[in-house]
Amino acid sequence: MADSDFVNATENGEIPTFGKSDKAKATDFANYFCSYAQLYHQKQMLADHNRMAAYHAAIMGNADVFKDKVVMDVGTGSGILAAWAAQAGARRVYAIEYTDMAKHARSVMEANNLADIVTVIQGAVEDVELPIKEDGLVTEDEESNENQVVDIIISEWMGYFLLRESMLDSLIRARDKFLKPKTGLMFPSHTNMYLAPIYDEDERQLSNQDYNGAMGEWSQFAETTKSTYGVDMSVLTQAYEREQREYFLLSSRWAELPRNAIMAPPALVKRLDMITCTLEDSKGIMAGDEDACFDFDIDTRNVSAQSISGFAGWFDADFKSRTDEAGAKAPKLSNPSYLTTGPEAGYTHWGQQVFHAMSSIPLINGETTRIQGSLEMTRSKDNARLYNCRIRYVSSRRKSEEGKDGKVLMKGSPVEHVYQIP
Repeated sequence: MADSDFVNATENGEIPTFGKSDKAKATDFANYFCSYAQLYHQKQMLADHNRMAAYHAAIMGNADVFKDKVVMDVGTGSGILAAWAAQAGARRVYAIEYTDMAKHARSVMEANNLADIVTVIQGAVEDVELPIKEDGLVTEDEESNENQVVDIIISEWMGYFLLRESMLDSLIRARDKFLKPKTGLMFPSHTNMYLAPIYDEDERQLSNQDYNGAMGEWSQFAETTKSTYGVDMSVLTQAYEREQREYFLLSSRWAELPRNAIMAPPALVKRLDMITCTLEDSKGIMAGDEDACFDFDIDTRNVSAQSISGFAGWFDADFKSRTDEAGAKAPKLSNPSYLTTGPEAGYTHWGQQVFHAMSSIPLINGETTRIQGSLEMTRSKDNARLYNCRIRYVSSRRKSEEGKDGKVLMKGSPVEHVYQIP
């Protein structure tokens, strides 16, 4: 069977759950959804107290907004967000879950006496239909589509570095189909992505040691195969080296960085308003995007590290009132909530994604190192739920007392690498 039979993407690079190919949907389930059907995976997320506290505060802290409303939870998992929405006073809650975790969610609702409010629907949110007539659901005005009957959509859709897993596509389709356009709310309401230079030299060097070790083992393997079995495998050395380089050196790493690992204020590289963002926005960060460029100054008077090890990316999420003009009459949140996955937050299951430099950038006492560059983040061709990051930069040094555009003492060659986010 050809490798293309297992490509986890549609022809236009979108996730397969919205499409007609049963084979693509089956591949998507095997690669992505099946892990979410396991309670151990749900437990990992439920034990993330920063995550839990932010959502709990957003929902229970704004019970007046949820009272008597129709709520949809996209990707409900074991159902805790749907349960909170019901406890906050929602009239109806539709908890959408693609996997068999839906059965556990129903059990949770029954055990907490919420089954009369929360309806768990198993299926892809792109395909489900709500019981509009049966439950007496209504639109906000005569101009709305007949399906736009939901007051609030809640979802914990975020992946590593925000976009990995591409669940945002499903959320946008659910929003456009079901949410009341003028008064509807999204929880979270806004998200931002950040990038910053870091010191993480022990881990960077360990990755290099692992890479060198793998290549040393290959050399011995090729020599043994030739001398013992009479077949020269050295013709494959270049292909093997590329595999190991991509795995050990050009794959991002999950990390829980200490706060002092961040060497300059982070750059905001992408922002999303969950009411107005589009499917095109969900595809990543493109060259030329407004926030795709960064410009960092690392002053040795402010840091103790002696080198820059690479970059780290993370995101934050706001639960606050709508900021778009069309939502001027939407309910206001009197108690906004906030979630960050940056180093200052401590542990979250998202952590930070670290992109180690191939070689560290040395810092010189009395001098400021400037790093100017850009970030692109695009979907993998073979799996639309995974992303690749292209980081380009140039480093330069100047005396620390010089202004940002002062006399340059040294300017390095342009650096460009493409990293996988596995």
